[in-house]
Amino acid sequence: MTYTHLKTAILPLDIKQTDPQANINEIERLVSLPVLKDTDVIVLPELFSTGFIAEPETILKYAEPTDGPTLNAIRRLSSQTGAAFAGSFICNAGNRFYNRAFFIEPDGKAAYYDKRHLFSVSPESRVLAPGRERSPIVRYKGWTFSMVICYDIRFPVWCRNVGQLYEVLLVPANWPNSRAYAWEHLLIGRAIENQCYIAGANRSGNDDYGNYDNLSFLIDPSGKPCGITDTSTGIITAEFDRDYLGEVRRRLPVDRDAENFNISDL
Repeated sequence: MTYTHLKTAILPLDIKQTDPQANINEIERLVSLPVLKDTDVIVLPELFSTGFIAEPETILKYAEPTDGPTLNAIRRLSSQTGAAFAGSFICNAGNRFYNRAFFIEPDGKAAYYDKRHLFSVSPESRVLAPGRERSPIVRYKGWTFSMVICYDIRFPVWCRNVGQLYEVLLVPANWPNSRAYAWEHLLIGRAIENQCYIAGANRSGNDDYGNYDNLSFLIDPSGKPCGITDTSTGIITAEFDRDYLGEVRRRLPVDRDAENFNISDL
């Protein structure tokens, strides 16, 4: 079934460092609130269950497989609420650890993407492995989705919507306010050039790397913010409109003039 409108929400969690259960408990509390009634897709921040971890021994302690307790809790919440959930977590994939994005549907179906561009001025590129494949195209409720993570958004070729295969780009992030101007305008630029909706789901609160408040955005295909913030919770929601997306693409069919980028050197 194809839905003309898609209610999308961002939960800008104030992540409790290395406390997955506390963060899951907070999500459980938030999804019970009226503001999230009848939501189709809920987007969580990057590394929503642990926050960023720089120490290899701590990563070893908190990294989980895709069938571990953290994503099993998300599967349960997705089933209970009827909403798909997206975000990222530290994945233990045998001999390697990844910053892995997920898209989990109420029936348990899941898709994954490993962050390609690791932030080289932080310890991330030393403690995690880079992804080797672009995001799968996820089809849910008649809409198509792609995923990137935080720093990936700086790389337009990696995000390029060749053939307009996706309609919504999900971007879980841990992006501090010291680079807030760049973050907001990169999201706007990617929405305009790819003619898609974007959910830039940043965390809130503070950690050793800065403050993150008020840096989550829902952007429409014209590059305009379209989210409404609930002042009591910080939750941001928007109704994505397929008809408007189609109008933007028809009015200015930039895809037919775009290069067909072929990324083959991974």
